[in-house]
Parts: sequence; structure tokens; C-alpha cells
Amino acid sequence: MTDDALLRRSLDAVRTLREQVGRLRARTEEPVAVVGLGCRFPGGADTPERFWDLLREGRDGIVDVPADRWPGERWYAPDRDTPGTAYTRRGGFLAEGAHAFDASFFGVPDAEAREMDPQHRLLLEASWQALEHAGLLSGTRAEQRIGVFVGISGSENALRPRPLRDAGPYTATGSAISVAAGRVAHTLGLRGPALAVDTACSSSLLAVHLAVESLRRGECAAAVAGGVSAMLSPAVMVALSRMEALAADGRCKVFDAAADGYARAEGCGMVALMRAGDAAAVRAPVLALIRGSAVNHDGRTSGLTVPNGRAQRELIGQALETARTDPHDVDYLEAHGTGTPLGDPIEVRAAADVLCAGRTSEAPLRIGAVKSNVGHLEAAAGVAGLIKTVLALRHGEIPGNLHLRTPNPRLGVERLPVVLNDRTSPWTVHADGRPRTAGVSSFGFSGTNVHVVVTEPPAVPPRETGPERPAHVLALSARDPQGLREAAARLGDWLARHPEAALADVCHTTTARRAHFAHRAALVTASRGELTDWLAGLASAD
Repeated sequence: MTDDALLRRSLDAVRTLREQVGRLRARTEEPVAVVGLGCRFPGGADTPERFWDLLREGRDGIVDVPADRWPGERWYAPDRDTPGTAYTRRGGFLAEGAHAFDASFFGVPDAEAREMDPQHRLLLEASWQALEHAGLLSGTRAEQRIGVFVGISGSENALRPRPLRDAGPYTATGSAISVAAGRVAHTLGLRGPALAVDTACSSSLLAVHLAVESLRRGECAAAVAGGVSAMLSPAVMVALSRMEALAADGRCKVFDAAADGYARAEGCGMVALMRAGDAAAVRAPVLALIRGSAVNHDGRTSGLTVPNGRAQRELIGQALETARTDPHDVDYLEAHGTGTPLGDPIEVRAAADVLCAGRTSEAPLRIGAVKSNVGHLEAAAGVAGLIKTVLALRHGEIPGNLHLRTPNPRLGVERLPVVLNDRTSPWTVHADGRPRTAGVSSFGFSGTNVHVVVTEPPAVPPRETGPERPAHVLALSARDPQGLREAAARLGDWLARHPEAALADVCHTTTARRAHFAHRAALVTASRGELTDWLAGLASAD
């Protein structure tokens, strides 16, 4: 072979390798689309819509300890020196209770359902809701790999007193942390990676970070990620009171001078994710884009649970780098914001050091924290902040913090181009076309920190359509007649909230992008009014 031929072959090989490297780099840098949301949060926020209502209306989800958990008065003492007691009896408990569960819907036998940690039940419900919202349970992707990434930090169910003679065949699987993720994959038939992670308060946002990385590596075609926490025993409340970590009045007074600890809360949040290109190809509902994320640890500090401002600065900088986003392009920070006198100032100053560089008071960084509304969901806290941020992007508003009257002087916000978001305010579109951008932080008392950079998706150009059909088919289904009535009521409520939704889109999504069950009802309709009347009749049918 001549020298010229060898040179051409070498150049062709180099060109091929460069193309391969380019494709791999593009895949690892591709944004990940949030295509579905599912939640069970305090204050009756059992859907994303109800969660948004709670946030926008400035409602507080904190209540007294329900009677079905433990006797609140028995374990309560206002004197902090009283051994074996908690100095607070309030928290963010789920309105419908952690034990409420439709076992038959998921095909779970009653005997097994009784042994399941309520966290498993909440994960099944929120994962189904997120995947159905994304249209990923319609049966058309039976051969796709969907991953399950769950943040979960222990089980208070295991702390409840129980005689060993009551142990049964489902006891081990009912309480295992690993099974919390495996059960979702098994029940829904998902064959991607399924794993549970525990980094305390940052668990759920770490689960999202791991899901993003798994999608970019091609390990799965879609994923559901988030976290769960359930308060079932007074033991943890008592232990945290001994640490004086909790607020006596049960309020997360984030960034306020009166901040004195956090309010414990429970719940579950899950997000459905796809690579942005894949989501566009199947016309999935892209709610937001995750541009980048990062994880690190505080390292050695003055105490195991003491946060590290330097580590937080490095974390945010790394996340911005992976997202290829300039610090001054971040409009809003959904802070970890627990409402502690030590943590809040460290977090705000660290974030400002990174995000306020070159920023002016005309375009301040706005900061808020969902914990002021629903409390600290611990292992599910980070995903609650992420879902809040996605909803804020969708609605063009940033909800205000509750319990913020006098800013903590240690924050130093009067010297910074920062606004503590104390009231719901518009989140306007940038005139120069830049996407609205937010950062979401979650820090574990284990020392593990996670930050995610989220933006609004690009506007979708209207697709070309043929002549409008004179009528459309809408089909609803459920496992049983009561479920069918409830499905009709939910759809009717959604239609009332979304008058802008096109009839054709509603009918197509409900009929073609949802799972179908044995009990069904269908309508051929030519108008929203006719559909609304039919749903109301179906919802109230005997």
C-alpha cells in the first residue's frame, strides 16, 4: 500500500473517531426532559394541580399529629429537657393518611398489602401518576427499558412495636429498602435499572441526578425518579428533638430571623424523564428540561451535620458547568432552606457567591423554599422542590415563601442583588429569548449535596393538521366501577381548570396515551360542553 493510501486511511479513521466522539459527547450533554409528575404531599396536594394550588394560594400543610400515627400528647412535652419526649406535636402529615392504598388496582393481595411499608405504597401511586402523565403506560412501550430511581432513608414502619409471631411471608419484602424500588419496577413491568439510594435529605434529588446520568449513558430509554418519606413512629421525632433540630411551632421559617429549626413532613414525589430528543420524537409533554446536575460532599467540617459553604459553592459551579449555563442566567434558586439559624445563612451566602457574580439589582436572584409550605419531607425534600420549580416554569409564577417576616440579618441580603420571594410574583419570559432558568438544591445531613439546573423547554411550533374532525372519541377505563367514576370526576375537574385545551388533544391523550382496564366508558363528542356533561353524569352514576 502506498504512502498516500495509508495517509488517506489514517485520515478516514481519524474522521470516523471524531464523529463517534462527537455523537457520544452530544449524548452525554443532551438535556433530559421532565415529561410527567406525580406527588402525594401534605395539605391535600395529591396531584400536581392541587400542589400548585397550595403553593400559589400560600397555604400551609402543617397539622397536629394525626390520631392514626401515635398519641401526640403522650410523646409531647414543651420542656426541652424532658427525656423521651418531643417538644413539638406538629408536622406535614398527608391528609388522606400514609396507609390509604388501593391494593387491588396494583394487583397486590390483601395479605401482602398489609405487610407493605406505606412508603412502598406511596411510591407505587406517585410513580404510576408520573408515568401516566407522561403517556408511558399506554402499552406501546412494552419493550422499552424504563428505570426506577428512588430516594428513601430508612423505614419508621420497622420502628413500630410488633410481636415476632406476627411475621409472615411478606414481612421481609414489605420492609426492605431495596424492594421499594424493585416493587415499582415489578408491579409496572419496567425493565431498566431499579435502585434505592439513601443520602438522608438529599436522597430524592440524588435519585434524579442518577436517573439523568443513566439516561445519558443509554442504560434506559425513560426513567421515573424521586423519593418518599413517611412518619409512622414518634421515635424519630423524639430523637430530632434531642438534637434540637425541630421548630417548636411546627413551621419552617426559612430565611427569617425567627428561624429555629424545621418541621418534619412526609410524602412522595416522582418525575418521569426522557432524553430530550426521544421525548420530541414521540411528542411527549415536555414540562421542563434538566440541563445539568452535580453531587458532592461537605468533607470534614466542625461537625458531622454542619454544612460546608465552600462545598456548596463548588457544587453549584459544577452543575452550571455541566449545564453550560452562566451564573447570571439563573433567575431563581429553589433553596434547600430548612429554616435553621445555622444552615440558612451558609446556603444563601454560598449561592450568592456563585450566582450573583456580575449580577445587578435590576435583575436580582430570587430565592424560595418549598419547606415553608409543606415542611421538610426529608428523603423526598429535593424532588418536592424540583416539582415546585417545574410547575412555576409552567405557570410563569414563583410562589412566595410563608413565615417570612423579618429576614435573618446573618443572610446579608441587604448587600446582595437577591430577593427573598415572600409573595407570589410573575416569572416573565426574557425579551432576549433566553430560557427562564432555575437551580434546585438539596443537602443531606449526611453531608451529601445535590444541585440541578432546570430550564423551560423551547416553544413547540404548531404542527400542521388537516381539516378538523366533526367529532372525536374519548374512552375512559378503570379497574372497577368506582374507579371509573373517580376518573370521570378527575377529568372533568381538569377540563374546568384548562379551558384552553383543545378537544381533539384531550380525546387523543385520554384514549391513546393511557392504559386501558376492564371497566370502560366511551363517548363520541363534537363539543367540550357535551363532554363535560357526560363526565359529570358518569361521575355521579350509581
